Amino acid sequence: MPRYLPEPAYRHGTPEKTAVLLINLGTPEEPTAPAVRRYLKEFLSDPRVVEIPRPIWWLILNGIILRVRPRKSAEKYASIWTDEGSPLKVHVERQAKLLRGFLGQAGHQLLVDYAMRYGQPSIAATLARLKAAGCTRILLLPLYPQYAASTSATAIDVACSWLQSVRNQPELRSVRSFADHPGYIAALAASVREHWASSGQPGDSYRLIMSFHGLPRYTLDKGDPYHCECQKSGRLLAEALDLDAQRYQVCFQSRFGRAEWLQPYTAPTLRALGKQGVQRVDVICPGFPADCLETLEEIAIEGRAEFLRGGGKEFHYLPCLNDRDDWIRALADIAETQLRGWPTHAPQQAELELSALRAKALGAPS
Repeated sequence: MPRYLPEPAYRHGTPEKTAVLLINLGTPEEPTAPAVRRYLKEFLSDPRVVEIPRPIWWLILNGIILRVRPRKSAEKYASIWTDEGSPLKVHVERQAKLLRGFLGQAGHQLLVDYAMRYGQPSIAATLARLKAAGCTRILLLPLYPQYAASTSATAIDVACSWLQSVRNQPELRSVRSFADHPGYIAALAASVREHWASSGQPGDSYRLIMSFHGLPRYTLDKGDPYHCECQKSGRLLAEALDLDAQRYQVCFQSRFGRAEWLQPYTAPTLRALGKQGVQRVDVICPGFPADCLETLEEIAIEGRAEFLRGGGKEFHYLPCLNDRDDWIRALADIAETQLRGWPTHAPQQAELELSALRAKALGAPS
């Protein structure tokens, strides 16, 4: 017999609510080797993330990776940690708060929360909390502009798994991706123009590097659309900035292991551009709506070192969209599009009281 989670207490006349749940990848709770080990074990145990046969991968993960990598990764996390905590968690929490306020100003009465696929707050726990708060309709909005099975799909997997444990299920909808959303592209373009205005217009010896998170090459061969959606976002951003093909380049970062990943790789590209005599590069990470280890350490610190080591002169890292007003407006537009048809305004008190009286008249318990 299936075992379901206990249902929260219910009273007739309680208004049904609608919620938006932002979902991001996750982060260790602190920049220490034990915390990073827990995080990496959950992350790298996901079969959506690593598609190597389980017995072989279990030996590699537990026998090598989790013995060596946590300490090195913890040092990197410590270099970008803030007084408020993990940059990723800080930014996502702010995005949820700002989105709640923006949707409220637009007349919507919604709950807006956030969760992490790996680590805390977990997707299952947050969904349970929203359900206990009276939410019968929940929109899942993974903060991955470009769809990948290892990001968007695994987040939805966990939400659906939680749904299987619930007796009285809420309605769920999900945003698949927003790689070509006009507001998203416009916010990226505006951030680049603002950077040019403050740091100077780029000269002839210039490249705008658009660095996306990498994936193994086999994901493209097996039909994952991620590579194509990254290329589309890059092309649309370049068009919005009036950049020709010689002035920008789409690259892929965060390669892990020895297998071939999507190319070109960001770090070697930066080093090669320096050797070729390119004087200035600006690097933006369109696939990351919030700054994190992969942007603040891998690009802003390691990427800078690669370019300067190659002979480049001027390196600029452009922050992620984070809590920009234009990005929050775009996020609200993405949510509103998917919320259509769902009530997003609280019913009047008289209507609730009438509903409760009708239920009691038909024999419902008080």
